[in-house]
Amino acid sequence: MMQQRFRYIVVEGPIGVGKTSLTKKLADFWQADTLLEGAENNPFLPKFYQDMERFALATQLFFLFQRVEQVRGLKQADLFGRPTVADFILDKDPLFARLTLSDQEFRLYQQIYAHLQPQTAAPDLVIYLQAPVEVLHERVRRRGVSYERPISEEYLEKLAESYSRYFYQYEASPLLIVNSENLNFVDDPKDFELLISRIDKMRGGREFFNRGE
Repeated sequence: MMQQRFRYIVVEGPIGVGKTSLTKKLADFWQADTLLEGAENNPFLPKFYQDMERFALATQLFFLFQRVEQVRGLKQADLFGRPTVADFILDKDPLFARLTLSDQEFRLYQQIYAHLQPQTAAPDLVIYLQAPVEVLHERVRRRGVSYERPISEEYLEKLAESYSRYFYQYEASPLLIVNSENLNFVDDPKDFELLISRIDKMRGGREFFNRGE
């Protein structure tokens, strides 16, 4: 049923919320292709976490060019081929830019973004994962990526707020907002089954999923 309704699915949310792990889990379950952000491929990212003001523009532009290339082919996706599950949506890219760039840099970024932005198909479903800032910070710390150690709760709080504002206004696709604080989709089969069931029951343009619903 899912493969008939949802051909292009996006899992989104702030760093540490588990979007990439869930993307891979869903792709494996649905035998879908993955479209991954690949943050580890950005050579500026470790420098950005050490000195955000200095390396924000280079980091942001690298991600923009990378993501544009990744999503170009989705517009021509074969509706009878394998579905795609992605861990990012290009339209939210300016969210990070506005958060990290100076006003002058952001104006430059906007010009480049407007020039590059391809006319891609909107996702058939967006799964937006949320969690409290302290949970995000603990998950980032626990996964032990060396260049992520400087990430502060203050930065994560600003990022989480930006995501909340963005998805509060989001109307381009059906949206499932998931409170993931007490859910472990990767390691707990029951939690994953609950999510699959909730996705299958999606009927509205915006729905919410918390444990116990």
